[in-house]
Amino acid sequence: MTTKVNNDMNITFFRSFVGLAVVCSVLSFGPRLMARPAASADLLAQAYTTLERADHDYQGHRVAAMKQVAAAGKLLGVTIRGEGKGHEKQGLSDDQLRRAQALLQEARSGLNGKALKHVNKAIQQISIALTIK
Repeated sequence: MTTKVNNDMNITFFRSFVGLAVVCSVLSFGPRLMARPAASADLLAQAYTTLERADHDYQGHRVAAMKQVAAAGKLLGVTIRGEGKGHEKQGLSDDQLRRAQALLQEARSGLNGKALKHVNKAIQQISIALTIK
């Protein structure tokens, strides 16, 4: 009889230990998993603002990229708006586009589905814009 009681206690202890391990795992990884979309949304907002400050002379590709970024933000539940237009010289404007492209590439790691597709299209539009001189 004592063997059965010991076995039952061991099983109960083991189940409690496994349960505690699962709870600890969820608590340690949970905040990081939840922070990824927020971090991606911040990167999208930065990219949009950077694109908006760049010069407008990219045959519509800069604006198309901005629309894709805004659409990705909408899917994440974030309204993305810029702060105003800049009118930099071509070289500086190209640098702005490259910076926005790098921000979007960084944001991709926290995205999936339609939001990721929009970001990929935005990156493609920026690549085309950078070929225009």
